[in-house]
Amino acid sequence: MRREGCTRIVATLGPSSSTPERIAELIKAGADVFRLNFSHGSHEDHAERFRTVRAVAAQLGRPIGILGDLQGPKLRIATFAEGKIELKAGDGFRLDLDLTPGTQTRVGMPHPEIFAAVAPGQDLLLDDGKVRLRITQAGTDFVETEVITGGALSNRKGVNVPHAVIDLAALTEKDRNDLAFALELGVDWIALSFVQRPQDVAEARKIIAGRAGVLSKIEKPSAIEHLDDIITLSDALMVARGDLGVELPPEDVPALQRRIVRASRRAGKPVVVATQMLESMITAPTPTRAEASDVATAVYDGADAVMLSAETAAGQYPVEAVSIMERIIRRTERDSLYRTLMMAEVPTHDETASDAVAAAAAQVAETIKAAAIVTFTSSGLTALRVARERPSTRILALTSKPETAQRLALVWGLHPVVCDDCREFDDMVAIACRVARDVGIALPLQKLVVTAGVPFGTPGATNILRIVRVEA
Repeated sequence: MRREGCTRIVATLGPSSSTPERIAELIKAGADVFRLNFSHGSHEDHAERFRTVRAVAAQLGRPIGILGDLQGPKLRIATFAEGKIELKAGDGFRLDLDLTPGTQTRVGMPHPEIFAAVAPGQDLLLDDGKVRLRITQAGTDFVETEVITGGALSNRKGVNVPHAVIDLAALTEKDRNDLAFALELGVDWIALSFVQRPQDVAEARKIIAGRAGVLSKIEKPSAIEHLDDIITLSDALMVARGDLGVELPPEDVPALQRRIVRASRRAGKPVVVATQMLESMITAPTPTRAEASDVATAVYDGADAVMLSAETAAGQYPVEAVSIMERIIRRTERDSLYRTLMMAEVPTHDETASDAVAAAAAQVAETIKAAAIVTFTSSGLTALRVARERPSTRILALTSKPETAQRLALVWGLHPVVCDDCREFDDMVAIACRVARDVGIALPLQKLVVTAGVPFGTPGATNILRIVRVEA
């Protein structure tokens, strides 16, 4: 099985999408990576889904990535004596460390870090921004606020603090337990939630120690201030527009999305656009036209992947959501404007043989009208370098390591295939031609551009480019 489009699809697993039959349908519809959301479900649930994905992918003969998404330090208020209250604009309201059930005038907020980080004049956003409070007085264990935007407020709703860096551990105790479990399972990517600064990524990276790719979710305004450093420390990025859209004005999010995508592309790091892409398909069999345009915008920008959350995890039409997303991707990538916009952003190249060969491969493949660029890769770096060029030619990423193929399933344009290892250059050429023909990417007598590194097996040592012809 191979995908026609270049932009990849990440689908979240949940109650609507966890049986072998449904997972197989999702893969056939276009899913490349499955997300295990550790904010929900038990370890047993995630282990069963992990095993099912691996088994189904093996049956279908296609490397499929698995992303373990950590919950992160979620900030919440405590509970109310009556379960909920109704706040009106102009009301006074207090938040403090007292966990006694809340009333119409106060509620507990068990996060001293918030009290230490805020000052009068700042806003607190509750329940995904539905309720806005402005701080009028702040102490070490309380804040007095005025209700700016009222509404219903119930137990354990989330709290967002725009424009403040909260002194929270990047990984909570739950995150550490979930991370250890996910790594033991063998997930291909770990997503870090609520990254605020480079140190958050560095801490997780030290624990992960190369056992999975590190994907940083950009959903806090403070992360934007350190974007380049976070990209440097990460293996991939995600534009997580949920909390980002809560803490920032809605009009700021599209520009930031494009900025994050472009910065990631320049650095050669995969980037995923996520949240509410086909939200209406949770309950409807087709998306709105605005949602279709939203997906297309991410594709035009050159994102590596677009992600479905509740649409596939808990929605009524999970397969249809993946299918329509795949159709939007293919239609957008056929647009003549797509290549123009794609090539308007030129990646940054290091003065290395590896970058030079990758850039040359894209140019040579287009000039000679090659059927495909074939990369032999051990760590995945060779394939990533070629994908960064966004060539107009298909990219076949060959590796002897299943874990590398699965990780590369997230990357734009790559068709990863697990093949035999090779030690001789002639073996490499023969394998490239055979696999390209077998998967239907090249016909007899068509040309291939082959890149690899010698000595074989040296991570990132891309130093060979060769033009070959598939035998008749």
